[in-house]
Amino acid sequence: MNDPTRVEWREWGQEAFDEAAEADMPVLLSLTATWCDHCHEMDRTTYAEPRIAANINDSFVPVRVDADRHPRVRDRYNMGGFPSTVFLAPDGSVLTGAGYLGTDGMRQVLDSVRTMWDTKGSGAGRIPRPLREDSPPAGELTADVEAAMLGQLTETYDEVAGGWGDSPKFPLPDALEFALKRDREMALRSFDAVSANLLDEYDGGFYRFASESNWSGLHHEKLLDSNGALVRAFANAYLHTGNDVYREPADRTIEYLTTTLWNDDADAFGNSQAPGEDNAHTLDATDRASAAEPPVDTGVFAGPNALAIEGLCTYYAYTDDERARRYAERALETLREDLLTDGIVAHTLEGSTEREQNGEPIPLLLNQARTLAALTTAASTLEPAVLADATAVADATIEQLHDEDSFFDGPAIGAGLLDRPLRPLDANVAIADALLELSVLTETQRYRDLARETLEAFAGASDRFGVQIAGYATTVSRLLEGPLVITVGDEPGTDLHRAALRLADHEKVVVPAADSLEAGTARAERGEFVSDRAETPAELSNRVQSILE
Repeated sequence: MNDPTRVEWREWGQEAFDEAAEADMPVLLSLTATWCDHCHEMDRTTYAEPRIAANINDSFVPVRVDADRHPRVRDRYNMGGFPSTVFLAPDGSVLTGAGYLGTDGMRQVLDSVRTMWDTKGSGAGRIPRPLREDSPPAGELTADVEAAMLGQLTETYDEVAGGWGDSPKFPLPDALEFALKRDREMALRSFDAVSANLLDEYDGGFYRFASESNWSGLHHEKLLDSNGALVRAFANAYLHTGNDVYREPADRTIEYLTTTLWNDDADAFGNSQAPGEDNAHTLDATDRASAAEPPVDTGVFAGPNALAIEGLCTYYAYTDDERARRYAERALETLREDLLTDGIVAHTLEGSTEREQNGEPIPLLLNQARTLAALTTAASTLEPAVLADATAVADATIEQLHDEDSFFDGPAIGAGLLDRPLRPLDANVAIADALLELSVLTETQRYRDLARETLEAFAGASDRFGVQIAGYATTVSRLLEGPLVITVGDEPGTDLHRAALRLADHEKVVVPAADSLEAGTARAERGEFVSDRAETPAELSNRVQSILE
């Protein structure tokens, strides 16, 4: 991010906290993102005001952190959005925090924090609750989990505008996919609302969210991770309906990802696109054609790339789209060759963030989980040989991040509160689902058992989960019922394999190149029920239908 401010920003690290301790002053943490319009605005106004900058430089140790490049800092200090303006004691505990602050608001907060510090010092600091409560409430997995989530979706469903909740309105791809199997009408009306309101009709790709319940007040940033997840979700809607109205948004988004966000030098996807100072997204088509292209953060991050790979593989599985396959394979090669070492996924190609003191990358749970999901999806659709890497990722994650019955977000090392463990629900759900998939593809019971234990570790609070955590209920349902498994004796690409990918629902698992079957044959199973072998797509369809009935 270009810095028009007069603030003497330090980098995140122990040196900044040591400086604060020695000078007996608080730390001002500015948590920003390259795609965040309000972050740039705060730089141009609040931090550019000479008296505010002088106050900060004289009385605080100012630290600037890019949220995408330091996800563990983001997850411990985020005040609910970006920018986050957080005041810390030298031990990393939180004095107070806010979001965007204009010049008047910043002056008041700076004075208030100085008074607090002079009066109470480090004693005013607090540890955020998720870092104080180490163990989540465990419980039993039952069908009530799925029913409770469906109830949440039904209760919060917007009958008028589509989607869930009042405001702001996010696309919620996991909720869309959960509802797709359990209340198709509600799901499809919400898919329609997302595509009608958040899809960029000019360049393709989805905007991040709308601030109002009627989907107005668009925030025009585009992020790789949400777009990758929405490609997958719309592809799955197309699988269920066969309607091009759901295929086309996925196709337009793939076009956007493989052009605007593609980093040709890295052979992978860049991370995001900001609205830009003039916000070309608000212009009509004629003016937009001549407007400056909004800036792109070309940084390559493992987790968002893995989501994009999974989305492209899913789309290819249902459409045979060669562009989707080609770019999925290219990004997958970069992920495997440049970001993956002995099962540990480096956070970024930039090589300067989320690393141990010896320069080695550290495992971050969400990166590990998303990479594992990308590898299992690629094994089902493109190349079974990638299961060796998938197994290495799973084993490294279990070895280094598993504790008791769930997973930490990363190793307990680093400045500030990074040495305190955090068990993020969303990342634990992601690793549980990926382990469940891997257990089917490799016939390894241990991975399924770990998936169950992880889900059970949070089950005591499952009746309170909001629609943002719909993926938890999806994974619990797959675990309890047993996913529909279609095993194919052929390598990927044959008519029988392609037919298997396009049968039934999106929660199935397709296992190609199975040693247990002869080439040219396939079978379906769920739980203890195993179908007879099929030799044609039509026979396989009948076998699957008999199981589902």
